[in-house]
Amino acid sequence: MSRQKRGSEPPGPDTDLRRPRLRTQRVDSREPIPWKWLGLGVLVAILGLGLAIGIAAMLLTRPPLNVSVPTPTVIRLTAPPSPQPSATSDLPTATTIPTFTPPPTPDRSVAPETVTAGYYAAVANTGDIGVSLRAGPSTDNLRLELVSEETRVLVLAGPEEGGGFSWWEVRLPSGSEGWIAADFLVPAAEP
Repeated sequence: MSRQKRGSEPPGPDTDLRRPRLRTQRVDSREPIPWKWLGLGVLVAILGLGLAIGIAAMLLTRPPLNVSVPTPTVIRLTAPPSPQPSATSDLPTATTIPTFTPPPTPDRSVAPETVTAGYYAAVANTGDIGVSLRAGPSTDNLRLELVSEETRVLVLAGPEEGGGFSWWEVRLPSGSEGWIAADFLVPAAEP
C-alpha cells in the first residue's frame, strides 16, 4: 500500500488525475495577418494569370493551317444508251383465267310449282292446328316448336325420307331451323 498524506483524500472515479494546462492569452484579441502566405498566394495568382494570357495569345496569333479544300466534282446524269432491239422469243401464249360468275339469284317473288330448296313454302293442311318443327327428319326426333298454319318458311334442304314421311329442312321467320313433313308444306312466294 502506498502512503497517503494526511488530509488528502484518494481521487474518486470522476476526478481527473492529469493537471490542467494553462493557456496563455494574448493581450491583442485580433489574429495576426499571415503576410508570408498572403504574398505567396498573390504571386501564384499573378503567375497563373500571366501563363493563361500567354497561351491564349500564342493560339490566337498562330496562322491557320494550310488545308486544301478539294473542288467538288460535277456529276451529270445521262440515260444509258438504249439497247438494240432483239428478236422476241417464242413464249407460249397465256391462257385466260375464267372469271367466276355467281349463279343467278332465284326470283322468289313467284312461287315455284313444287316445294323446292332455296324458295319459300307455307304451312298448310293442318286444320288450323299447326305442324311440329322437329330436330331431324323423323317423328322420332325431338319436337322443337309448333308452327302455325299459313306461316311462310324458307326451304333450306330436302326432301329426306324418315318415319314414313318426306321431310324438308326449313328456317322460320324467327330464325329457328328444323324439319317439317312435306305433307304440310305448299309452295309460296317470298313474304
